[in-house]
Parts: sequence; structure tokens; C-alpha cells
Amino acid sequence: MAPPGFMNKLSVVLAQINPHVGDVPGNCQRVMTSVREARDRYGAQLVVFPELVLTGYPPEDLLLRPSIQTRVERALAELETECSDISIIIGYPWRENGKLYNVAGLISQGKLVARYAKNCLPNYQVFDEKRYFEAGETACVVDICGIRAALTVCEDIWETGPMEKARAAGARIMININASPFHKNKQQLRRDTVSSRAREGAMPIVYINQVGGQDELVFDGGSMVVDARGELLMQAPLFEEGLYPVELNLEGDALSIPHQAKTPLPELLCSVYEALVMGVRDYVNKNGFRGVVLGLSGGIDSALTLAIAVDALGAERVEAVMMPFRYTSELSLNDAEDEARRLGVSYKVIGIEGIYEAFCAALAEEFKDTTKDKSEENIQARSRGVLLMAISNKKGYLVLTTGNKSEMAVGYATLYGDMAGGLDVLKDVPKTLVFELSRYRNTVSEVIPESVITRPPSAELAPDQIDEDSLPPYEVLDQILELYIEEDMAALDIIKRGFASEDVNRVVRMVDLNEYKRRQAPVGIRITERGFGRDRRYPITNGWRPGD
Repeated sequence: MAPPGFMNKLSVVLAQINPHVGDVPGNCQRVMTSVREARDRYGAQLVVFPELVLTGYPPEDLLLRPSIQTRVERALAELETECSDISIIIGYPWRENGKLYNVAGLISQGKLVARYAKNCLPNYQVFDEKRYFEAGETACVVDICGIRAALTVCEDIWETGPMEKARAAGARIMININASPFHKNKQQLRRDTVSSRAREGAMPIVYINQVGGQDELVFDGGSMVVDARGELLMQAPLFEEGLYPVELNLEGDALSIPHQAKTPLPELLCSVYEALVMGVRDYVNKNGFRGVVLGLSGGIDSALTLAIAVDALGAERVEAVMMPFRYTSELSLNDAEDEARRLGVSYKVIGIEGIYEAFCAALAEEFKDTTKDKSEENIQARSRGVLLMAISNKKGYLVLTTGNKSEMAVGYATLYGDMAGGLDVLKDVPKTLVFELSRYRNTVSEVIPESVITRPPSAELAPDQIDEDSLPPYEVLDQILELYIEEDMAALDIIKRGFASEDVNRVVRMVDLNEYKRRQAPVGIRITERGFGRDRRYPITNGWRPGD
């Protein structure tokens, strides 16, 4: 218990940084750079870093590599040397007695003085930590400049047990380090959860989250501090790397945190758009691509993908290619050129008529005595895929595919055609949200022609073709898909919601039959709670049939 009139201040910096998965030495250098800046610029006594920051999150089966412990030990030794006059809380994996733990460690005055093993291991949605880690069982309460602080890691804040243990062990404040991925409306959910836990424990919570893209996941930051009543006192920006200072005041037994800057939460469309931009930027840059190339069709999906790519990388690193065929309309040609001009990207037109004819000539004997069908339509898409992949190989550019979640769900895409590429920017974005995001982007600057947004969507693989020839209207389709994919609702229950049984049964069957396509699709950026990737793992070969 602190004596009456005792006053102690702790200057804390939340290091909301962007680690690179697997690059332990590089991440260690990022941490040390942040420590130096926090000490020199803000006079920090304590710097708090995200979960597993030394390996990046999620490291997946890199955790099974025997040398990971050695690399972590080297990094910790470097950090002990760097932190001779400052304290840091840092996340890393640690093996002890043959078991691997997800750890928050406290380095103070040049020594690793405490280590907490994450108690609650998430094993749902994109998380599978029980594959790698053992759960810790005890609280870890440490004295940091006279303040009794409990260390916890990510999922610990979503359960009641760790807070109860921390309170019983005499903690006055909880520090929670995170690698919490983005999905729509996630930050408000985090706020509510952290506030609820603070009220339960009657103690403030310092919450740090990482930023950056990692394959399909995007980490959006949003680090925060709440007081013992659950009131939000500080809110760091979303999607921005940076150091954010906070001052803790201990007067007698009363711990207080002055109100700090609170960055307002962005609107939903803005947050989704920023997540897509960050996902593209980090996927391209962390994988060492010089730039990106995509097929620009004059349609809304490729137009939105182009805008996101330019916002992520700059126009000078983006190439757009229009690949017209006999069914390509004059409007599509004009709109594609207009989009490229507005965004200032390199723009090329390469016709596929000759390529298509050459394929058909080679297949003439094989196709003899058959009528034209989807086979010929798919040759068009695959001709375009071959061109884009050739440009990718030659220039070191990543091919961005442009299929949206609605199309991926029902298989309205061509394997090795419009699905050929390295990253599908819109893979988790339903078609109706594509329209909303396009209109949102035009409020920033008008880069997508109005005619692209208002015209009926079409793959233009046949005369006068529109998407609704093969699919229910997107307004209906997307509602059915959300209920079936994101809420796991049975077909009969969806029909009870008022949807036509013919539409529901057809859509559900298309989703089930096209798992084999989705398995071969490029990785895509996750913005919902049930993306096609780590979230949803259905067998390709199975005898399940839709029912009740």
C-alpha cells in the first residue's frame, strides 16, 4: 500500500508497430528503434509492444522450426542490452520443459525480470493457437516504478478468468498485448470488451494492438486505455503505425490516467477500404514485388481494385491492361481508359482475338461435332490469364485478381482465367459492398466513372451477357450468402426468412459444389468474420447435402 500523499508517475508509450512474420532479427531492430525513439522523444519509462512481436503474428508452423528458440533468445539478449535504463513489455514464443508458450515478458534495467504465459488460447475463426501453444495457468503481477501491473495477452481480455486472477494477486492495472485482426466493426467490439473487463476488475487497462497486413489478415491497431470505470481515455488511430504516449499517475492508492488524445473511429466504409489498402500494401511490399498488374475490364470490380492498388502503392507501381475481345463493348473500352487516366497508371491494350483463335484451332479436332458453350467462354478468360501471368513473370509484378466474395462463393469465375494471380483484393467483399466502396472512394476523389457504377454487371464473355442471367440479383444473392456462409444457417431456415426456395437451393448448391475452385483461388484480404480462407474449412470431397 502506498503511503498517504505518495505521488508516482509512469510515462508509458504504446508501440503500435508493424512486424514482419518470421523476421526475428528485423523485428528486434524495429523494437529497438521504437525503444530509442520512445525514450528520446517522450521520456518513456515503459514501452509496450504487441503480442508475439518478435516473430510477427501469426507465425503458424514457423513455430515448429527448432531454431526459433535460438533466434528469440538472441533477440532477447540484444533487447536486454538496449534496455539498461528503461522497461519494455514484449511478446514472443518461449519453450520451456518441452512446452511452447505465448509469452509477455518484462525487460527492466537490462534484465528479463518476469514472464507471463497466455492463459486463454483462441481456437476459432482464424485462430488455432492450441495447435502450437500450451496454456499458462497463473497470473503475473509485476512492480513497474511503484505500480502493480498484471501482464496478459490478447484472448485473456475476452475471458473473465485472467482478470479475476490479476485482481486476487494484487494488480492495480492490467497491460494487455495483442495481435487482434480486423473485421467489420471490430474496434467497437474491442472497446466494449475492454471496458467491461476494466469494470469487473475495478482497474484501468492498457491495450496495445499491432498494425499491418499478413497474408489474408489485416491488423488495424486501435490501441487504447480505459480507466477503472471502463471509460475510454485514449484511442490510437486505426491503420497507422506509431508511438503513442500515456501517463499513469499513482497518488496514494489512487491510480489515475489523464485524458489523452482519442482518435475518432472511422465510418464503416472508410475502415473497410483502409483495411484493403493496408492488406495490398503489405502483401506486395513484404513479399518483395516491384509492383502490381491487373486486368482492367471496364467493370466495377476491376475499377475498385485499381483504385485500392494505387492508394496502396502509388500509380507508378501499378499497371492496368485492357484485353478486349469481340464481345467487349465500346463503353467498357472507354471506361477502362478513363479509369486509368484518372488514376495516372500505366495502361496497355492487348487484344486476345488472335490468341483465342489459336487455342480454338488447336482444339478443333477435340471440339469437333460439339456446340459452343462455357468451354469457349473460359478460353477467353484463360487467354487473359496467360497474358497477365507473362507480364508478372517478366516485370516482377504481382497479378491482382478482381473477383468479389459473391462470385467466389458461387463459383462465378474461371479457374486459370480471371482467377489466375497472386492476390484477390476483393475476395471477402460481397458485390453489394463493392458498389458501396466504389461510391465511398469517389467521395475522396472521383476516380471511378459513374457509368461503371450504374451499368448492369457483366463478364462480357457472350453477346449481351449480364451477371443476372446466371445469378439472382446481387441484393438477394448477398443476403442468402451471408446467412449461409457467415451465419451457417440451413437452407430451410433461410427460406423461412422469406427468400424464394428456388433461389436458396440453387445458391446453396453452387456454394457447396465450388469449394474446389475456392481452394485454388489466390489468397484474399479478410474483412468479415467468415472469409474464404482460414475462417472456413470445408472438405472438397464430401457427401453432405443441404437440408434442415
